[in-house]
Amino acid sequence: MKYQKLGKTDILVSKIAFGAWGIGGGNVWSDMSHDAKAVGELLDQASELGINYVDTAPVYGIGASEKILGLALKGRRDRFIVQTKCCLNWRNEGGEFEYVRDGYTVMKDHHAQAIRKDVEDSLMRMDLDCIDSMVVHRMSSVVPAEETMAELQKLIREGKIRAVFISNSTPEDLREYEKYGHVAGVQEKFSLIAPAKQEFFDACAQYGTTFQVYGSLEEGGLTGRKVYERRYPEGDVHTTRIWYKEPARSAVLQMFDELEPYCAKYECSLANIVQAWTLRQFGNLNLLTGFRRRETMLDTVKVFDIQLSDEDLAAISRIASEARSKF
Repeated sequence: MKYQKLGKTDILVSKIAFGAWGIGGGNVWSDMSHDAKAVGELLDQASELGINYVDTAPVYGIGASEKILGLALKGRRDRFIVQTKCCLNWRNEGGEFEYVRDGYTVMKDHHAQAIRKDVEDSLMRMDLDCIDSMVVHRMSSVVPAEETMAELQKLIREGKIRAVFISNSTPEDLREYEKYGHVAGVQEKFSLIAPAKQEFFDACAQYGTTFQVYGSLEEGGLTGRKVYERRYPEGDVHTTRIWYKEPARSAVLQMFDELEPYCAKYECSLANIVQAWTLRQFGNLNLLTGFRRRETMLDTVKVFDIQLSDEDLAAISRIASEARSKF
């Protein structure tokens, strides 16, 4: 396993992070359910492989992911850096409407009092004294970054959180938040079929900020053909991804034909090729991957055994670009 510090903090994390969105279940992840025992076993496997960084959010399963993770962390807390999020809640206390899911109305609220309540709720759900990294889940069009960041800095001083991330943001958001305190990381969607983040990489380099990728495998859509043989109920996360429908579906399947020789060359899975390419895009990059199965974790860590040549890296980028042009 390889490790890195989160931004300019002293928090040392594995370059692969354990994504706990899927363990929240609900309508979004309709194909599998987990309990604390199963998640605890996954955490033990992660620890054995050197993964010490786990990410969740209050809205993953409307509290379910945090609750299950909190139970699973019993007796394991000292082995993990825990990251969760704020600004999306279902307390019916105001804010901007975001969406309705699993029968709950989720609102986006970046006001100081909402941020504090989000942190306190997460601490309670996971039964923790401190959250290592707190991510501003989505950006606000109403509340200034100064107010949100001021409260987060206060929570750091109080010892309730240790670092701040922002997510689903822009380089301009990073520059604005950095005026009021260090942003240790940005968590952004990035994949072989949805790249376009060079400007963000430049901003992260300027501020010493870690770029944490989510969605590099497109919720399974870039792991291979088996995912395409399945049909998911409406509302499941898979049905919301570009690869699920035509013309992207056919374009991605054709892309697989061109990528499979690289799997043979490097003796690895398609997911490994995709993630090896991703890790080469920026030096200070962290790879957040959803883990619901032991096999996925075992395969993912093999990525560090792969050293793509510059020629192959360029060829994979070209193949992906040609596929995207058909979407």
